[in-house]
Amino acid sequence: MLEKVAWINMLYDFYGQLLTGRQRAFIELYYSQDLSLGEIAGEYGVSRQAVYDALKRSAGTLENYEARLGLVKKFDLEKKKLTEVGALLDEYRESGEGAKLDTARLLLAEIIDMS
Repeated sequence: MLEKVAWINMLYDFYGQLLTGRQRAFIELYYSQDLSLGEIAGEYGVSRQAVYDALKRSAGTLENYEARLGLVKKFDLEKKKLTEVGALLDEYRESGEGAKLDTARLLLAEIIDMS
């Protein structure tokens, strides 16, 4: 469940503003504030099933945005490349090997071209 929560929160960070106000509220309460379906239902005067359905639709909408736009995937790839660049620069500082600097420059160029 934690992986799903983290994934939905990541999608929400990227695409949350594209949801309706009620969808945003339900996602925030359920996935970020860890309220139960019953607690959210009581707060909004709806059934637990209505909250569940809204959350399921909202998560599906977020997944659909990612499938079409791929912003999270691109962000993750850039993050991995930047981490690798940082490691290469650290190794270069310690060893003085010029090849590591060249590889770091190449990775940075790839990231810039992805933007």
